[in-house]
Amino acid sequence: MRLSYILNALSIIMMYLGVFLLLPVVVALICQDWFSIYPFLSASILSAGCGYLIRKFYPASASLDNLNDIKKSEALFIVALSWITFGVIAAIPYLFYKFSVIDALFESVSGITTTGATIFTHFNYPKALFFWRSLTQWLGGIGIIVLFVAVLPQFAVAGRQMFFAETPGPTEDKFTPRVRSTAALLWGLYLGLTVLLVVLLTLAGMPLFDAVCNSLATLSAGGFSPNAESIMGYRSPLITCLILLFMFFAGTSFNLQYMVFVKKKNPFLFFKNEEFRLYFSVVMISSFLIALSLYFTNNYNVFAAIRHAMFQVVSLMTSTGSASVDFVQWSFPAKILLFIVMFFGSCASSAGGGIKMTRWLLVFKSMKAELVRILHPNAVINVKVDDNVISTEVLRQVIVFVIFYFVIFGLTAVIITLIEQNYVFGLTSSITTLGNIGPGFGAIGPMASFDILHSSTKFILIVNMLVGRLELIPFLVMTQRDFWSIK
Repeated sequence: MRLSYILNALSIIMMYLGVFLLLPVVVALICQDWFSIYPFLSASILSAGCGYLIRKFYPASASLDNLNDIKKSEALFIVALSWITFGVIAAIPYLFYKFSVIDALFESVSGITTTGATIFTHFNYPKALFFWRSLTQWLGGIGIIVLFVAVLPQFAVAGRQMFFAETPGPTEDKFTPRVRSTAALLWGLYLGLTVLLVVLLTLAGMPLFDAVCNSLATLSAGGFSPNAESIMGYRSPLITCLILLFMFFAGTSFNLQYMVFVKKKNPFLFFKNEEFRLYFSVVMISSFLIALSLYFTNNYNVFAAIRHAMFQVVSLMTSTGSASVDFVQWSFPAKILLFIVMFFGSCASSAGGGIKMTRWLLVFKSMKAELVRILHPNAVINVKVDDNVISTEVLRQVIVFVIFYFVIFGLTAVIITLIEQNYVFGLTSSITTLGNIGPGFGAIGPMASFDILHSSTKFILIVNMLVGRLELIPFLVMTQRDFWSIK
């Protein structure tokens, strides 16, 4: 790896993060909250200043052209380092509100990774801080690197390596020949859906500020809300249904949405996509089973059972983590089904987290192909998705990914269980952070706080959130000795 390439990208990212940190200052000025100007202005100056100093004292990093031949290993490291830097810088404002360092970092990383697990024990904070929480999720929803690829000429050539390093998946899925155009269209669609939801929530009776924050958190599949009771706090079936609909689309491939809504203008094309059909089927079947449980064991009426069951299934599958009800109070069968749902994830190329439906699709098809080969050893069996043959290399990577995912989940679950002396905390906090989902069960449920956990547990969960957001690959690669050859 070449140090000049890494410092070049890092300096650019730090300077532009300084610009984003000025947006909560605007909110503070509008609200005449003079104290809240200082946390964000200080963080902005620090971030932009560090970026400037890197370029000043390491002149080789200031060249705009030295990213043109970036290597994959360098791209992976830049993406991982950028997210860690983003998390540290985003944590600075929380320190001004008397958060400890570990709590500030936890809330910050939970925001940028769109996890939505919070250590807030009360919600008596200024609006500027709530806006920052939601904004960090919105920036992290598609990816901070994807944003820079879309708008900055410095990343025009190097964009392909970093684009796919930040949004890894079974295939390098793009819908325009140029990665920069793809990134720009992704952000355009993302912004458009966010604005649309703000308008609809405002018309539905939600206060404008809450509508903005909840929209930023919903389209990013993040879940942070300025309301202490999440979406349940608004006591509105219409608002619940609107959030449910947009959560569902946040977990749907933005590439597919572009093809369906913008290019082809035919909603029925959704169901020609195998991944979407699996995603839709899991949502409907899981929601139906949970609704039955709520109707017969929790005394919900039919409509409430369907609404809340579908909301929580979509919320946890897409890794949003919003809550229309305190599902910790549900019956044991309903909670077990919700726990299983946490392992599915959303679609590839979406804002959601988790293993992703494409990987499950390939795992199931690979298993089926192996069973056929047992019966017919000489048969040539190709695994296909949407009539495209999937290479054995991609299938191998998917299997390895799923294995490592469960290994990391198991290890962190055991360690946290030992630290907290509580297996519910261990199991649910591990999957909700690794899958970037948010709330767990028990005392870390949707209406509770992760503040009760030990500091060492919080640190493990912070690492889990970062690993889950980058889908394991950059962090697994960095465990190899050859990766750390610095020039």
